[in-house]
Amino acid sequence: MLAYALYAQYGLGLEPCPLCIFQRVTIFALGVFFLAAALQHPRGGGRFVYAALVGVAALATAALATRHLYIQSQPPGSIPSCGAPLEVMLRYSPFTDVVRKVLAGGGECSQVNWSFAGLAMPAWVLVAALVLGIAGVVANSRQ
Repeated sequence: MLAYALYAQYGLGLEPCPLCIFQRVTIFALGVFFLAAALQHPRGGGRFVYAALVGVAALATAALATRHLYIQSQPPGSIPSCGAPLEVMLRYSPFTDVVRKVLAGGGECSQVNWSFAGLAMPAWVLVAALVLGIAGVVANSRQ
């Protein structure tokens, strides 16, 4: 998923909005937890720790993607205009303020500039997060 996101950014020229960046971070965390669980292959209570980590990362990704889809579903003009770029906000504002501003959404997050099979990119992220989250929780919960 991250490889395609990078291809869409650099190959197709689609600039990611702040919510897209946050979704990339949670997808990366999900991948790290999957990799760590696969390499360590924990037994006993350790497997439930990985199941919980995968579940939390998948839920965070799903929540961000759902918020993004909600913002994209709003009528044109009802979303405030774009603010400062994410890197500028991170440099000059406290992290909690940046998170609050990004989750509020901006004009750049309301644009649908890519779709496949009738679904925008955040919808595909939501589907993937739910599938990966369920698969990761089930796989790590079993003996």
